[in-house]
Amino acid sequence: MKRTRNFTLLFLTLPLFGSVSLPGRLAAQSSNSADSSAPNNTPASTPSTKQVVSKSFKLEGGKVWTDTEIRLEPGQRIVVIAEGTLRYSDAKADNGPEGLTRGFKDLIRILPFNDAGRGALIGKIGDPDIAQPFLIGARKDVVSPVSGKLSIGINQGTSDTGDGTYNVNVTVYAADGNAPKEVARAVSAMPGIDNSLFAKIPRRIGDKEGNPGDMVNFLIIGNEDEMKKVFTTAGWVKVDADVKSTILMGAIASFSKESYLTMPMSQLYLFDRPQDYGWAHAEPITVVASRNHLRIWKAPFTVNGQTFWVGAATHDIGFEKDQRNNGLTHKIDPDIDLERDYVEKTLSSTGLVAEVTHFLPKNPLQEAKTATGGTFHSNGQVLVLKLTNSGTSSSSAAANK
Repeated sequence: MKRTRNFTLLFLTLPLFGSVSLPGRLAAQSSNSADSSAPNNTPASTPSTKQVVSKSFKLEGGKVWTDTEIRLEPGQRIVVIAEGTLRYSDAKADNGPEGLTRGFKDLIRILPFNDAGRGALIGKIGDPDIAQPFLIGARKDVVSPVSGKLSIGINQGTSDTGDGTYNVNVTVYAADGNAPKEVARAVSAMPGIDNSLFAKIPRRIGDKEGNPGDMVNFLIIGNEDEMKKVFTTAGWVKVDADVKSTILMGAIASFSKESYLTMPMSQLYLFDRPQDYGWAHAEPITVVASRNHLRIWKAPFTVNGQTFWVGAATHDIGFEKDQRNNGLTHKIDPDIDLERDYVEKTLSSTGLVAEVTHFLPKNPLQEAKTATGGTFHSNGQVLVLKLTNSGTSSSSAAANK
């Protein structure tokens, strides 16, 4: 699935959300900050020395991404070594593969990997539309969590390229005996996922007044820590729950990818309470008009003794009139199955999903209106993801924080 989006910078719409304080995240960013979305940064306890492939590349400063044409399998070890320099027209000095130290202007740049400096060597594995970039720098020794092609690139915008080259060597080693053989395995059914379960799950979420809204279109089996880890690893950002705590995120800090993504989504209800978590996935700056977002609730019962989460995911594509009060609200893509599939692809790409299935409940919801009056349609199927190690008990009750 590939989406085409028209992104617009809509600073004038920010007052719709109220006023906010400047987040502390701004001061914490650095050029080589830890990357929680990267593949496993620690090679296997007994690293394999059986070489599968070794290739060298010359990355020109005028290009962002290069397809290495190396296809990786789960558990394979990748060692990347890079050297060379780039020079940006507004930089005071050359930089190497570690990139430039992040500065004030980086907050308004759209970089492929927002947590590293401009010019850093980065990589990604898998579907180029949803794979999350990770920092490589001058040297990286990682284990691939998933299968897919390896791409390497320079952390820069397409219109803000550097002058120079990086010489990069990529060596791939065979997976060791403890490596996962299969991730995100498609199964026809899962124990406990049946119509008796769905009889206890409302088919739709609603607003505070009880008006029905978005469709429940995915379930996740796993404890709270596992749920949070799979979303953050896939590049989703936890969204602010309260408009009053957010507005602007400071006219400056809101330019950074994570701060801007955390602009709040409205509270909607399931199991007689607002969402436990909201997650968003989008490009920096454009989130006001367009973002992938979802709400998720911890179910008040279990599946075969396991904690699970009930969610509703939609894709904001612009604005429309709120039929309840004639105000302005986000317009969602009416084909909500695309967003369900987007959730599946992004989370499955992490290597943290063990099994995937789709379930069609009795009397499936296939067409309806949101609480604000927008229409949507679906084939009625609900995505079910079982996370790795999801047999453990939930760490703690979910809460809006």
